[in-house]
Amino acid sequence: MEFSPRAAELTTLLESRITNFYTNFQVDEIGRVVSVGDGIARVYGLNEIQAGEMVEFASGVKGIALNLENENVGIVVFGSDTAIKEGDLVKRTGSIVDVPAGKAMLGRVVDGLGVPIDGRGALSDHERRRVEVKAPGIIERKSVHEPMQTGLKAVDSLVPIGRGQRELIIGDRQTGKTAIAIDTVLNQKQLNSRATSESETLYCVYVAIGQKRSTVAQLVQILSEANALEYSILVAATASDPAPLQFLAPYSGCAMGEYFRDNGMHALIIYDDLSKQAVAYRQMSLLLRRPPGREAFPGDVFYLHSRLLERAAKRSDQTGAGSLTALPVIETQAGDVSAYIPTNVISITDGQICSETELFYRGIRPAINVGLSVSRVGSAAQLKIMKQVCGSSKLELAQYREVAALAQFGSDLDAATQALLNRGARLTEVPKQPQYAPLPIEKQILVIYAAVNGFCDRMPLVRWIIPFLIGWIIRFLKKMVFSTIFCFLFPFPFYGDWVWDCFEFYMEPNGPNAEEIVPEPDAGEVEDSHDDRDGANLDRLRSEIRENGELSREYSRLAVDAIEQTENLLNEVHYRESLPDRGPEWQQGTEELIAEAENEMSFPEGDLEMAQEFDQDQRESIEEYRGELEAEYNRLRDRQRTLQTENELLRKRGRALETENERLQSLKKSRF
Repeated sequence: MEFSPRAAELTTLLESRITNFYTNFQVDEIGRVVSVGDGIARVYGLNEIQAGEMVEFASGVKGIALNLENENVGIVVFGSDTAIKEGDLVKRTGSIVDVPAGKAMLGRVVDGLGVPIDGRGALSDHERRRVEVKAPGIIERKSVHEPMQTGLKAVDSLVPIGRGQRELIIGDRQTGKTAIAIDTVLNQKQLNSRATSESETLYCVYVAIGQKRSTVAQLVQILSEANALEYSILVAATASDPAPLQFLAPYSGCAMGEYFRDNGMHALIIYDDLSKQAVAYRQMSLLLRRPPGREAFPGDVFYLHSRLLERAAKRSDQTGAGSLTALPVIETQAGDVSAYIPTNVISITDGQICSETELFYRGIRPAINVGLSVSRVGSAAQLKIMKQVCGSSKLELAQYREVAALAQFGSDLDAATQALLNRGARLTEVPKQPQYAPLPIEKQILVIYAAVNGFCDRMPLVRWIIPFLIGWIIRFLKKMVFSTIFCFLFPFPFYGDWVWDCFEFYMEPNGPNAEEIVPEPDAGEVEDSHDDRDGANLDRLRSEIRENGELSREYSRLAVDAIEQTENLLNEVHYRESLPDRGPEWQQGTEELIAEAENEMSFPEGDLEMAQEFDQDQRESIEEYRGELEAEYNRLRDRQRTLQTENELLRKRGRALETENERLQSLKKSRF
């Protein structure tokens, strides 16, 4: 049988259409809901689903597959399960849970899935990253060596934190844990403003887990008023959100922070707090019928936090030299740090900052217990000048607490113990700092140096001692320059004396007591008491007073210049330390600057000692001058008394002569 040409064409056309009929078809694996309740759905039929894969229900609600069993799959629902019914279709999405990441996220508030909730529209120009990724390996890491400044004196001096470190903030509720984290975010504003490139900027990611919506709104307001939202991302899984979102939010925030870490930038992520994430994970695990363990937590709760915190790291130079610093927060119950979750996280992190309720109610805020707080790797990243300045302050505080406990039972203390108590009380006041007021590192160094070296030992213990000390030091440095210029224009010695008397009264650790300070006559009074009867000795003393005053002012000016030079070197060192390592020559230049700063720091003390010696010589000359004047005055007074006595004798002789003359006159009259 032969086909006609027309039939052959039809056959070819049909074959081509049949061949391409199934090419555009997409086969989706679907299942059906067996049971649903308490945010958990049991689904049958998803035999090829992956662990952690997203699924979509017929109502549009999404979920994540956590339990892969033989007959069904346990799916945790993101949202309300009221719209899900038994028998509904469930479709695989084929993708693991991912969230948006990138600089487009800065300044935004998102939920645990990265969906914006701040009412500012959809995100643009971003990439998506998986929430669950493997932490960097050993070869990809580098030891922590760059400081991450918090702006808190108690942390930067005693519990330093480095970029890439994991530092736990632990304590009871309402002890200022969140305030420490927020102060750290606010402190990056001034540091980022001085950054010259993107690699020097520190971006912040704040993950709020199980907090009230009003608390999150208040946090957004604080950051926006301080212009800190421009470099921050807020991930909010509030107390009203389902447990799966509270469980997922820390991983979502970590994925956003890893974008900066993997692109050669630096990021800080704060988990506030991981205790609520563990509670949410326990709720999910119990509903999924996983076997409970200690305190009803599942057996893999340690892995829950370890795989999260291990993603915070400092990358090597070959992989971009970026870093992700983690500050997890854990809430304890009645100060019990031996509970299950606190001990787990303490063993994972590189140190902890412990806050105590007792210190908080005693007015020590931030309420950080420096005896229990520790940083295991941050000391390698601490500025050398800060390490040298704070020195033995932690040991002195420990000795003070020990002696103060014993001193309550007796009042008969020796001088050394009283000095230790006096110094310790001042060192306890130094870490006090108002909330949301981070302090630059250069001011911290000045305050701590003054307290550790005893310059505050004679200052009163009042609540405003630290603000007063900071303001006084700054005003003193500024006014000294003006005073020096003024003294050169108007060369009166008492100006320099007045300035340094004030300095010695407030700042000299071994200076005189208040009752020992006696006002001394100034050079003007000395000049007024000089007259022509002064001899060569008074002229010599007057010349010594002038010379000592000029030398005192000169050494004061040198001390001020040395202090200004030290500040400039410190600023340069701080700036270079904040930059990434640029090779051996860069490190050598930084070390030379540090050595020069250390050398320059030794000059003001010697100049001040010389100025004080000349001041003392001037005082001795003034005392000697005053003694000479007093001796001259006594001599003149004795001479005056002698003259008065002689005058009185002359008057008596005159009166006697007058009496004798009258007697002679009367005798003469009687004869005639």
